[in-house]
Amino acid sequence: MAEWRFDGLRAVFINCTLKRSPEQSHTGGLIDISAAIMRKHGVEVDAIRAVDRDIATGVWPDMTEHGWDSDDWPAIFETVLAADILVIAGPIWLGDNSSVTKRVIERLYACSSQLNSDGQYAFYGRVGGCLITGNEDGIKHCASNVLYSLQHLGYTIPPQADAGWIGEAGPGPSYLDPGSGGPENDFTNRNTTFMTWNLMHLASMLRSAGGIPAYGNLRTAWDAGSRFGFEGLDHR
Repeated sequence: MAEWRFDGLRAVFINCTLKRSPEQSHTGGLIDISAAIMRKHGVEVDAIRAVDRDIATGVWPDMTEHGWDSDDWPAIFETVLAADILVIAGPIWLGDNSSVTKRVIERLYACSSQLNSDGQYAFYGRVGGCLITGNEDGIKHCASNVLYSLQHLGYTIPPQADAGWIGEAGPGPSYLDPGSGGPENDFTNRNTTFMTWNLMHLASMLRSAGGIPAYGNLRTAWDAGSRFGFEGLDHR
């Protein structure tokens, strides 16, 4: 079989580590695996370390219009909007997603009411996934929160759309620390690879299909009176 190619697709990874560059990010180590597979098969990849950017707190697209002196989010949003694939990646703290992850999702939410060229919500026709790292339990909890948030905002979530690595519960080595076993862990490597391929496959399918069909999900049409089959139902 000919090698799979995904030329023309774009992906963006947002690393929600709490560590500023150039400090080592264990989350970044897991991102590198998925990003390398994508690049190998023709996907153009961007990686953003959110904590290095001045992302204001708030739920508006541009917080400089709401009292903040500066806000890098509008520029980051343009990169996100240009991508077919978004992967939110971050660490576990106190069994939950990092504060940076929460802020990124809040700012995505701030832009979710914007519309695409078909009149759908802005993130329709794109796919999302997540990567989680840490040395305490909580991968599935953190992943479920991220993936629920992304689908609620309009992203399409493929099967097996998350992967992660944690060491032994409690203090101990993190993913890239010598002797952690993280980079060699077959379970993590398998899930990261499966997630990456499923993201590429579904993004390619959506692009070929022209995205999600617009009938039945247009807010403007609903507001104008269209009911897409809802009318005439017995609502007793």
